[in-house]
Amino acid sequence: MEQTPIRRIVIAGGGTAGWMTAAALARTLGKILDITLVESEEIGTVGVGESTIPTIVTYHRLLEINEQAFMAATNATFKLGISFENWRDVGEDYIHSFGVTGKDHWTAGFQHFWLKGRERGLATEFGDYCLELRAAQENRFAHLPKQGMNYAFHIDASVYARFLRDFSERYGVRRVEGRIAEVRADRDAGRIRSLRLASGDEIEGDLFIDCTGFRALLIGQALGVGVEDWSHWLHCDSAVAVQTEAVGPAVPYTRVVAHGAGWRWRIPLQHRIGNGIVFGSRFMDDDTATRTLLEQIEGSPLAEPRLIRFKPCQRHQAWSGNCVAIGLSSGFLEPLESTSIHLIQRGILRLLQMFPGNGISPADVAEYNRQVAGEVEHIRDFLILHYHVTRRADTPFWRTCREMEIPASLRHRIDLFRETGRVFRAPGELFTESSWTQVMLGQGLVPEQRHPVADLMGDQELGGFLNGIRAGIERTLAQLPPHQTYVEQYCAAARPTP
Repeated sequence: MEQTPIRRIVIAGGGTAGWMTAAALARTLGKILDITLVESEEIGTVGVGESTIPTIVTYHRLLEINEQAFMAATNATFKLGISFENWRDVGEDYIHSFGVTGKDHWTAGFQHFWLKGRERGLATEFGDYCLELRAAQENRFAHLPKQGMNYAFHIDASVYARFLRDFSERYGVRRVEGRIAEVRADRDAGRIRSLRLASGDEIEGDLFIDCTGFRALLIGQALGVGVEDWSHWLHCDSAVAVQTEAVGPAVPYTRVVAHGAGWRWRIPLQHRIGNGIVFGSRFMDDDTATRTLLEQIEGSPLAEPRLIRFKPCQRHQAWSGNCVAIGLSSGFLEPLESTSIHLIQRGILRLLQMFPGNGISPADVAEYNRQVAGEVEHIRDFLILHYHVTRRADTPFWRTCREMEIPASLRHRIDLFRETGRVFRAPGELFTESSWTQVMLGQGLVPEQRHPVADLMGDQELGGFLNGIRAGIERTLAQLPPHQTYVEQYCAAARPTP
């Protein structure tokens, strides 16, 4: 590959992906790069990625973004996890929190001691041993010393993009308004030369970042990089979204409520609620989905419901030639575990770590793509777990999910946990052992065995160990203010004047 120094960066598309990319590149390497972002106000963004995970806190700290200013600007609230309702079975709920449950031993995870305690009548619910989960249940939140509370945010995604635009432009990013009419590329060489806008202007660059969403104008249409379709494992391919007025105090968690052909979300912001229904079009039609959503929402709708189509898939290469796909252009699974913004962020940080200042290296490109593929496959397996390990068999959708063949990598994890209670985490994997354990137990998968180290504790010692963890959590919990109160004091958003 030609060793051309990379100085001119062209980001095609705005939205969350485009402006997160611009902000990170400008804040980190802006002094040596010429960064241009092209977007058109005529083209809308998906704009429903409003629920995040704790890695966004790290992203903001790396860029030195003030948290209070960010939260006030984006009408944000805190998020401690996700409440899964009707997933294990109709009427049965659990929370996948961002916290660590209990205390592990170096030989075995906490779940082994909890299993022994439950067997002996000494343990309560698994979630009682996790501060973040208990705080979510009690609708409480506060920042704790030494980052003692793991959290993320609920945000207004469209406002977040504008917030990052202001941030990026302060660090020298040039925004060009215009619709991309043509991507001029040499497909045989695997290179993009320029973007021609509808105005006739031409934007040349050394490295192009494709943030054009599902259209994938650069990586897909111009360079011809295809996708691997995963819809045989992830059967949801459609969503309807609608915003409603806020009703009552905001809770510090996202609700995902399973229905007969998928699930629906409820995301509380300071000024409104984000609602949506996700469904498989083979199992539910658009009108039924929209009606189901509107029957379940609280508060008056603020706009007409919006239909979104997607294909669960992953681009064969996220980096091809001098083009890197970030966000939806690189693929999309589904929003169940709020991983979309995380994958945008990981793509950006990985690019910065491998930035081709003196020219694009084929080895860097291969390693980038290898890491992306591995991370996305782990997330894919985690999502499939929610659908496949369930007691629901009440509709064709859930029977299909239960009976389908699953990836061998996920089958191994399920068998390992069912037979031994053990969980492993692959290097670089997003979800922790605690996350896998919470979801597998929450979905009704109970281990047949436990580690013998738990048998070294007698009832008195084990009971004291378990009770001590719970008591410490309850003491901390009693000192936390209500989530709504904390948000109003910490980062209240300005209310629009009548």
